[in-house]
Amino acid sequence: MQAAAQRQLLADVEAFCQEIRPFEELCYVEHRFNDQLLPLALKHKILGMPVPEAYGGRGADTVTYALALARIGREGTGVRTFFSGHTSIGEYPIMTWGNDDQKKRYLPAACNGEKILAFGLTEPEAGSNPLEMQSTYEKQGDHYVLNGVKYLISNGGIAHAIVAFAYPTDRKGRISAFIIDTNAPGFASEDLTAKMGMPTANTAMFEMNECIVPLNNMLGAEGDGFRIALGTLVSGRISVAAGCLGVIEDCLAEAISYAKERRQHGKAIAKHQLVQEHLAAIEMARAASEAMVLRAAQAKDASAAEPNNVDLKVKADLFAAQAKLFAANAAWDAADRAVQIYGGRGYSTLYRPGRHLMDVRVCRIYEGTDEILKLKIAASVLGKEYEAFK
Repeated sequence: MQAAAQRQLLADVEAFCQEIRPFEELCYVEHRFNDQLLPLALKHKILGMPVPEAYGGRGADTVTYALALARIGREGTGVRTFFSGHTSIGEYPIMTWGNDDQKKRYLPAACNGEKILAFGLTEPEAGSNPLEMQSTYEKQGDHYVLNGVKYLISNGGIAHAIVAFAYPTDRKGRISAFIIDTNAPGFASEDLTAKMGMPTANTAMFEMNECIVPLNNMLGAEGDGFRIALGTLVSGRISVAAGCLGVIEDCLAEAISYAKERRQHGKAIAKHQLVQEHLAAIEMARAASEAMVLRAAQAKDASAAEPNNVDLKVKADLFAAQAKLFAANAAWDAADRAVQIYGGRGYSTLYRPGRHLMDVRVCRIYEGTDEILKLKIAASVLGKEYEAFK
């Protein structure tokens, strides 16, 4: 991406963040979905940041997109999750594995706000091991019929189209991927509001009951679904890691400001050594997370430039896992420390650190749990023959 275009995109993201904050503050207190996400993202033309300009996007490389998500992450994990669901794991698989017809039908509409996207992999009994999914598909004449339930899907209740996965009905073949229009016969969704955090973001489950999907909405080749899912998760993990970096940045800024203003024992608490210990730890988390996020994004760009280079693809996959694992835990710790600095006020959702603490906890679960990522990283240093689930 050219430097001027990058600066303009990041400026547009900054403007969006400035506008969304007061709405996010209000919606959080009222515990409701932030309905200004879409109109403001459309206003600032950031609904298709990494999508090629030919399809109405901004053509951002992974590094630029990660910087944008880090800034958005400062406004809350719920705000960033909307973009991850719509772009990182919604638009990305269509950009990468979609045919020309699918790209033309979905990407421009996703960029101009006509279609919100989501990614439907997780099921009630299939989380860390998607190979245990129960969803099925069967070809019937000029369409496929899908059955199954997907669970805890970001944007699942507001999406117009969802990239979803299923086995053949006889389960003799491999998983395939589909683009499902949510107005299709046999599709129904239900919002999930009983969450620890992210009240301003949409999370839903959906059921496919004899759901009709046109033949030309299979994404990629038949049986390539698991490969598409894993490839998409690399993009998703970088987006989560970048958002967590933003959480750390905001926790640091809020903690510094409060520590300078709050006085106890005759002086600003910023002068107390144990408060400084917390601030130093948050700053180290910020610096280390930033380095890992940028390394992962650079590796992803290098892999995209040489798609047939297996070594670069493996490196991008590993670096994304490392960045996500590290940044998610660092953000959780940073938010906890910021809450401690705020003391009693930190326990209130009227203040930002407490909201960050509740919201960022999910980042250690979705797009690959801590445990799964640790096993992945361990196998990378031990060798594939030591993979835990081989």
